[in-house]
Order: sequence, then C-alpha cells, then structure tokens
Amino acid sequence: MGAGQGHRAAGAGRPLGVAGGGVPADRQGFGGQVSATGIETRPGAAARTGTRDRLTALARAELTLLGRNKTTLFMALLMPLIMAFALHRAVAEMPLEKNGLSVGTALLPGTIGFVLIFAVYGTVTGALVTRREELVLKRLRCGELTDREILAGTALPTVLIGLAQCVLLVVCGGLALKVDLPRAPHLLLLGVLLGMVIVVAMAAASTAITKSAEAASLTTLPFVFVSMAGSGMVAPLDIFPDRVAAVLELLPLSPVMGLVRDGWLGEGDLTDTLKRLVIALAWAGLAVFAVRRWFRWEPRH
Repeated sequence: MGAGQGHRAAGAGRPLGVAGGGVPADRQGFGGQVSATGIETRPGAAARTGTRDRLTALARAELTLLGRNKTTLFMALLMPLIMAFALHRAVAEMPLEKNGLSVGTALLPGTIGFVLIFAVYGTVTGALVTRREELVLKRLRCGELTDREILAGTALPTVLIGLAQCVLLVVCGGLALKVDLPRAPHLLLLGVLLGMVIVVAMAAASTAITKSAEAASLTTLPFVFVSMAGSGMVAPLDIFPDRVAAVLELLPLSPVMGLVRDGWLGEGDLTDTLKRLVIALAWAGLAVFAVRRWFRWEPRH
C-alpha cells in the first residue's frame, strides 16, 4: 500500500472537515503524487486527466446502479412531470394575470424546481446513504479518489440527468404550454446551476441524519415541503403579501426560483439579481460547511 493509501485507510472514519478535506498531506492540491514504484511525479495536465478519468469511471458505475433501481429512476424521471400535471389546475386558479404571469410562465419554472428537489436532491441523498451503508464510500476512500471526487462522482449522473430534464422542459414544455423561450437565458442557466449546487450540498448534508436508504424518504421531506410551499414552485412569491414574501425570499431555493423566473420573463434588475446571488451562495456555503462538519463515511449505528 502506498503512502497516500496508508494515510487514507488509517483515517477512513474521520469527518470530511479535517485539514485538506480528508486528503493526506502528500496528495493535497494535486501538487505531487506517489506512484506504485514510490517515485514522486508532478503531473500537471496528467493530474487533471487522472481526476477526469476517475470521476468518469465513478459516474459511469453510479449511472449503472441508478438504472437498475427502478423506483429511484421513476422518481427522478417522472415525479417532476407528475407533480406539474397534478398542480396545473391549482395554478390556473391563482391570480396570475395581475402579476404579469400566465399558467405556463408560472408552472414551467416550478417544474424546474421539482426537478431540483425530486430528481436531484432526493436521488443524491438516497444514493449517498445507500453507498455509505454498503461500505462503498469507505472502500473508495482507500483508493486514489479524493473525498471531493467521491461525492462529485456519485452525484454527477443525477445532476446531468437533471440538467437534461431542464433543457427538455424549456423546449418541449414551452411548446406544450405555448410559452415563448426564455428571454434572459443567462439568468435561467445561472439559477439552474446554483440550484444544482445547493441541492447536491443539501443532499450530502441530509445524510448525516439519515440512517438508511428507506429513511431517506422521510428525512428529505422537510426540505421538499418547505421548498415547494415557500420557494415559489407551486405559487409565485409575487402573489403573497409583501411581508410574507420578504421572509420566503430567504429560503434556500427561493433565489434560485427567482432567477429562473426572471430568466424566463426577461425581468429583474441588477439589484434583485445580486441579492438572490448572495442568498443562494450563503445557503450553498452553509450546506458545504455542514457536509465538512457532519458527513459520515461509515454506516450509522
């Protein structure tokens, strides 16, 4: 076993928040690498290629496992559309016109939100808990993968599926509901990417209170319900009283939904955009801190 692997195996139970993110000192920053022959190399571009190859291999394996789990695949691919269809009538009865909205411009951004919480957040939480309980994460830490690569590689297939769903919603959903293409696509893209970062980090943080894959369906409910009810997915925040809306704007996915909606309608000024960016980045930072502090690599007992 090489020097880096020896450090790794000895500290398999430590939290992610240790110095270097759980990576031995001789492997931090990709500045050097110990080969099987004990010769230190400084690979530069080769290190980046190695990271990409490791992420690709892990993501491919995770995608295979995801395809074998029919329940998870159903939740990831169909649940957002089912929720949108179920809420269509309720959204149609809301006072949307006085706020410059239509059923389509209210429902489609909300459906992107459903992709974030059902297809990405729920799926990544379940995947990380399952891999932890099966000791897969612990075994991966004894290899060449860094902690960040393990978490990123596990989430990558789900994130890519979620991004593909968002693209289909923009094109096909717009055609089905007779809604024009987004007028400010850069804001919509920014909102989706920030949303992916937040829900993936929240998913990893949620595993700290999730004992099993079965329990994930319960421990994820608070975040799902709060996001659906108060982040503008079901009902745009514009229809709430100003004081209530000001509080709801501080929820984790509220700035994301605001950016997505502004991107679709071409509205929103620089001040609103910056405010949403600050709130979204603050939540992302808190979630990452929670992961570094409380994420568990071994089964909970």
